[in-house]
Amino acid sequence: MVEKFVLFVPVGSMLALIFAFFQAKKVLGFSEGSDRMRKISASIRQGANAYLRRQYTGIGLFFVVMFVVLGIMAFYGFLTPFVPFAFIMGGFFSGLSGFIGMKIATAANARTAQASSESLNRGLRVAFSAGSVMGFTVIGLGLLNLSICFFLLKYVFYAGLAGDEAKQISEISSAMLTFGMGASSMALFARVGGGIFTKAADVGADLVGKVEAGIPEDDPRNPAVIADNVGDNVGDVAGMGADLYESYVGSIVATIALAVSAGYNFGGAAVPMLMAAVGTLASIAGTFFVRCGEKTDQKVLLGALRKGTYVSSALIIIAAFPVIYYSLDCARYPERIGVYAAVLSGLLAGVLIGFFTEYFTSATYKPTQELSDASLTGPATIIIGGISLGMFSTLLPVIIVGVSVLVSFFASGGAADFARGLYGVGISAVGMLSTLGITLATDAYGPVADNAGGIAEMSHLPAEVRERTDALDSLGNTTAATGKGFAIGSAALTALALILAYIDEIKLKSPGFAFDLSIINPPVLIGLFVGTMLPFLFSSMTMKGVGRAAQNIVREVRRQFREIPGLMEGTADADYAACVDICTKGAQKEMIAPALTGIVSPIVVGLLLGVNGVAGMLAGATASGFVLAVMMANAGGAWDNAKKYIESGSHGGKGSDPHKAAVVGDTVGDPFKDTSGPSINILIKLLSMVSIVFAGLILRFSLF
Repeated sequence: MVEKFVLFVPVGSMLALIFAFFQAKKVLGFSEGSDRMRKISASIRQGANAYLRRQYTGIGLFFVVMFVVLGIMAFYGFLTPFVPFAFIMGGFFSGLSGFIGMKIATAANARTAQASSESLNRGLRVAFSAGSVMGFTVIGLGLLNLSICFFLLKYVFYAGLAGDEAKQISEISSAMLTFGMGASSMALFARVGGGIFTKAADVGADLVGKVEAGIPEDDPRNPAVIADNVGDNVGDVAGMGADLYESYVGSIVATIALAVSAGYNFGGAAVPMLMAAVGTLASIAGTFFVRCGEKTDQKVLLGALRKGTYVSSALIIIAAFPVIYYSLDCARYPERIGVYAAVLSGLLAGVLIGFFTEYFTSATYKPTQELSDASLTGPATIIIGGISLGMFSTLLPVIIVGVSVLVSFFASGGAADFARGLYGVGISAVGMLSTLGITLATDAYGPVADNAGGIAEMSHLPAEVRERTDALDSLGNTTAATGKGFAIGSAALTALALILAYIDEIKLKSPGFAFDLSIINPPVLIGLFVGTMLPFLFSSMTMKGVGRAAQNIVREVRRQFREIPGLMEGTADADYAACVDICTKGAQKEMIAPALTGIVSPIVVGLLLGVNGVAGMLAGATASGFVLAVMMANAGGAWDNAKKYIESGSHGGKGSDPHKAAVVGDTVGDPFKDTSGPSINILIKLLSMVSIVFAGLILRFSLF
């Protein structure tokens, strides 16, 4: 009976992709506005396409090398022959998710600006529909990838193990974790590269344009303005799509891997996939509740988006019960229904993390308003205030995730059965991500609204149009911060599940191996220190990459202002292509070292410190990475909205000294929230994925 239910997973995939197709068709049916608006949009689209072509070419070479490495390992018996192909599939679908999202975002920007000239609600609907394409493409391709891998492994590669269900599911999950590694690798390159591009352009444009030249944001006289708008698409859309695709499939695969040790076998493997499929329907239903009036008040706009996510969450609460009841045969084993409480725990944790992220980053609430007050005494105090706010904001997410882990563990049977409790922790991450379709739609809509504001400014549309796009953009800053908090929270739960999957993988490959995970065991302690350090090293490398690329943009923008006669007067055109090219080259160069750090570190630590050392490293990276990611994402979001709050008329408005101070704070926050912070959640999962895939090699050749 459960096997028939699993057929609903590819059906859910098709529904998501069909819905994304019709949403894309709906967006493309809107007008792009005037010839000037179409021309600007085409320039942004051209720059984004050129960047992604160069990025995917470079990443493609990496995947070829990894395919050969994994193929050699499979040849010598460390991996199954399916693993190298699963790695390629994971990377391909992850990259494809981001690419499709970027294509529709660059097509929707001018259409959103034109729609905003008609009404605020119409502008919101166009931007949100474009975000929906990204959201449902991610979950549609994720479920498609899962379905292909699962059914191929079950009915082709491991069909001979049908008589031993536990062994079959164990082998299937081991192989599927590899496509999670492929997705994580692609996501890390995309997120870091896109993040460096977008923030180098943003920082350069703001520091020279706003602070030095005193011209408005998105002014066509600014040579970096097109690169800034391109960056919104390659970083906040393409990079984010690959990122959340990886989070989505990673949580599902990690939970499948825990199903065998929990004794649930096929039913336990089916639950996370079915939850994701049901979440597709719930997310589609939620999109129809996102509407607003003509008030630009942030509480009204936030309420419009919140309504959709809350409806989706309510539907998941209803639908999750029969999925778990029948998949885990709760009629015969009533104690298993506790897994339902784990799903609710994860879902509630996601909603709470989203709410408190919104509280700390939205100008609607006191923390960001107080941060804007710090601008009255200059850049130094607003930077100090932003860092302080970010640090303090880590308190509640840590408590929420901690409580969710405890509830999930004990509700699923942790007091009587440790393995089943751990399965509950994994399924809580799936619950948190079950509404990803609409959650990602509310997140991805932000860059579209941001681009729309830029096009409105460059096209000299009436002031009320820019007021509407600014309201949508400010809302987008908050929803983007909420989306990042959501992704980081789910990453913490998924990383915990992956650590447990790593331990199970070691036991599978070496049944007699005895773990010694005591804190006083030297390899564990050293691994813990190394793991705790890795997110800081990674963040340092990505921040430095943004800094170097931004310096080149600042020099180029200053050069053009100095050397192009009539540029400041608006009688000559800026060389936009030069800034796009500088950002592209800088991003491609600077993304390599941070991404390779996440791939190489587990192998080096494993060979030097052994299996126990790797476990310590994973624990340290998960703990410090989760907290650091929350701190950076929230501080950056608060700085950005503090600037927007001042631009809306507070403390002297645009051009005032407090505004200039807030711009400096925002430029510091840009790489915090859009490069380093969101990339850390990929890092902590990639470390676990690599550790699992290379477990056999580490067991064979480690010094300990």
